[in-house]
Amino acid sequence: MAAASVAAFLMPAPWLDWQPALAAAEPWRAFTAAFVHWSPLHLGANLAGALVVGALGYAARLAWPLVLAWLAAWPLTQLGLLVQPALAHYGGLSGVLHAGVAAAALALVVLETGPRRLLGGAVLAGLLSKVALEEPWGAPLRPGGGGFDIATAPLAHATGALAGLVCAGLALALTRADSGS
Repeated sequence: MAAASVAAFLMPAPWLDWQPALAAAEPWRAFTAAFVHWSPLHLGANLAGALVVGALGYAARLAWPLVLAWLAAWPLTQLGLLVQPALAHYGGLSGVLHAGVAAAALALVVLETGPRRLLGGAVLAGLLSKVALEEPWGAPLRPGGGGFDIATAPLAHATGALAGLVCAGLALALTRADSGS
């Protein structure tokens, strides 16, 4: 995702970004929107986020079914944006990164014990609190704060977290059903 984001930064954003008006005619945008970044700072922040989420997944020792669940959450993150048609354009990895954090945290809560389970619970509680505090049901775009040079779309963080939880939950249920536990 990081390499594709760097490559896409050299392309015109309207070729790749999420546009609800084009969702049915150009469904591939549910994937490519994650590669679109509106500024070098936006790209850098999401690349750093990708490193952190990758490290979380590695530390959580996520099995392949959960990695695949995260990948399944990728297009669902953008498709969830259809509930806010006023969001005419969207780009960035942040929604998909929220899905990855949700998947990893849920896996820790369900599969681990002791401190690792508590860590997963804390990460999950922090993620859900962050998403709620961003008020994703409000305006489609919020001005960037703290020196951030673009507006953010809180709904993308919420749809990413929800897609990550649902896909990871399904993967965990299927994995447990296959193993007979």
